[in-house]
Amino acid sequence: MLRALVVLTLALSSATAFHTLRLTPQRVFGTSLKMATKLTQDELKKMVGYKAVDDHVKSGMVVGLGTGSTAYFAVERVGQKLASGELKDIVAIPTSIRTKEQAESLNIPLVTLDTHSRLDVAIDGADLVDPALNLVKGGGGALFREKIVEASADKFIVIVDQSKIVDALGPAFPLPIECLPFCIEHTMRNLEALPAMQGAKAVLRRGSSANNKVDGEEIAISDNNCYLVDMHFDEPIKDPVALADQINKVVGTVEHGLFVGMTTSVIIAGEDGITVKDA
Repeated sequence: MLRALVVLTLALSSATAFHTLRLTPQRVFGTSLKMATKLTQDELKKMVGYKAVDDHVKSGMVVGLGTGSTAYFAVERVGQKLASGELKDIVAIPTSIRTKEQAESLNIPLVTLDTHSRLDVAIDGADLVDPALNLVKGGGGALFREKIVEASADKFIVIVDQSKIVDALGPAFPLPIECLPFCIEHTMRNLEALPAMQGAKAVLRRGSSANNKVDGEEIAISDNNCYLVDMHFDEPIKDPVALADQINKVVGTVEHGLFVGMTTSVIIAGEDGITVKDA
């Protein structure tokens, strides 16, 4: 049985602050739920998605809406609170066509960076999070739009389940890179040759752009009509900052999935509750 009350612990380190909050499902979902011995992954994702909105989104804000299975619940929560009147005068910027369609279905007013270059907060998931709160993102193929929106936000709140927390970026999840279609094999060879790439293998994504599984023969196309290259590592990335800088210098790349030094807080869902780690 899950514990019904909150256990709060605080631990500080020189680099980051942690606080763990064990929440009742009633507090998170706003309804009376039967206690279960173990929450499903979707229930964990819902907890962090709702908490991010409840804690960080206020009336009158410009909000960045992320993409993916965890960010889905944050978008859902914004829609709920707008419908109930708890939030007012919100405008949002989606990070993908999928998120745009979800937000429209919830009657969330949408704008773009062309009219609103500064955001109060952006909320999104991640594929990997390291101890310095550097991220790998882009498993869902929306990395360029995610990065341009989230780099424009005063606060970037990352929402994940415990499985995304790693000691180092690299082997646990391929690093996505969005590239122009022109001479893609040339670009892939140049990416593989980067010193900080540590011999990672470039794989052109095929099938759906929304995941890095090979689920079709056609080359996957991003929302920006670009190709997606997934870099597969055999060992941890030693220097994410250097790698990000080197990728940026490769002609033919549009954006990469290393989100370095961008995170404000990470909200992490585990079986026993929610942990918040601040940069």
